[in-house]
Amino acid sequence: MKLSHLKQIVNYLKNFKKISAVHRVSDTIIKVVFDKNDTLYFNMQRSNSSIFKCQEYPRSKVYNAPFDVILAKRFNRSNILGIELVNGDKIIRFKTSLASAYKEEITYLQFEFTGKYTNVIILDEDMVVLEALRHIDLFSSFREVRVGQKLLDVPAAPFTPKEYPLEDVEAYLYEVYEKEQNAKLSSLKKQKVALLSKKLKKLQKLYERLESQEELEAEAQRYEHYGNLVLSNVHNIKPYSEVLYLNDYDGSVVEVPLQKPHATPFTISEMFFTKSKKAKQRAKHLHIEEESLRSKIEHIKLFINTVEEAKDIAKIELLFPKRIQNKKVKQDDSIETFWIEGYKVELGKNEKGNIAVLKNAKARDIWLHMRDMPSCHVIIHTDKQQLPQNIIAAAARLCVDFTTTSKDRYLVDYTPRREVTIQNGANVLYNKYKTIEVDTR
Repeated sequence: MKLSHLKQIVNYLKNFKKISAVHRVSDTIIKVVFDKNDTLYFNMQRSNSSIFKCQEYPRSKVYNAPFDVILAKRFNRSNILGIELVNGDKIIRFKTSLASAYKEEITYLQFEFTGKYTNVIILDEDMVVLEALRHIDLFSSFREVRVGQKLLDVPAAPFTPKEYPLEDVEAYLYEVYEKEQNAKLSSLKKQKVALLSKKLKKLQKLYERLESQEELEAEAQRYEHYGNLVLSNVHNIKPYSEVLYLNDYDGSVVEVPLQKPHATPFTISEMFFTKSKKAKQRAKHLHIEEESLRSKIEHIKLFINTVEEAKDIAKIELLFPKRIQNKKVKQDDSIETFWIEGYKVELGKNEKGNIAVLKNAKARDIWLHMRDMPSCHVIIHTDKQQLPQNIIAAAARLCVDFTTTSKDRYLVDYTPRREVTIQNGANVLYNKYKTIEVDTR
């Protein structure tokens, strides 16, 4: 960020009297609500920091690190006593207090837009570090940022910065968000669509390579015939033969190459009977495999469309949550999992997945389904918490996105899982429900 712009933003911030709420909405973005209803976002990404405003930036998860705990404790519902640029540099310092019955507690919240050392630091009234977004040791910088250590000031800049006047600071903050979104969103979409397209091609190849039921049944008959012929020609088969010449029932000779030599004719016949049995089973269950691959292909196509239609980076982050590696927990590939502001949301990719999410849900979890049309089943795991309406709205949008690509207004019903009665497979009855509208136009 330009120092000139930071100066003008500081003057804009001086209009506010309180910090109503503050928390992280992503790894490097901090949401600060001023005077109850005016929200700014501080993007503290290294070498690409900024301050912006937008209508809403969804919270990717709830952060509970020591930094986040102290941030909430010291600054939620705090009074702003002063705002300044430290040493005229790219460092905004808020001086705040929490008025209590016992004493007034002074705390400083410092946003440092200093390139690779970009940071958020919480200081007590003696300028001792209470916590920081990033801890910096003496091996990395002359200015150590460590809990319990007094923070040194950054030396004043040895030059006079050029001025870049802003006509409207608030309009500029919205513009920052739009520019960053457009550039990053386009890049993210290309990256994620390429990833999904690769998966789609792999599934389509598997589907194209599926044998027909007629081919599998013919294969089963052929192997069974070979097995019977081997038993009929036991006296003509030598141990460890690589090719068999078998007398068929019509008097002709059948040449059968073997993949590997066998010690006895009986192990050869057993091998053919086993292959015949497997081919019969594949033929019998072929429709299940076909349906599974078809549903996965359709799900990936809906996923690609959802990514392409995403209007902001927050939606992409929601669609591609960071996976927690846990080797003990086997992931069900018929279920898609998302995280919305810390709430786990599961979505069935197909009928098997819909059955699984219904089975795994607890009584107070919230179930969602599109009204009067087939759709994926969605479960929001509440952990017995009261569910904010914006979480239900986001989950309802996922329900629509992963059901249809048509742009229209849709109704999504939702109710606690205990109100849903499974009839057959993923067919259900439910009552005492509420409805939310999703407009994809």
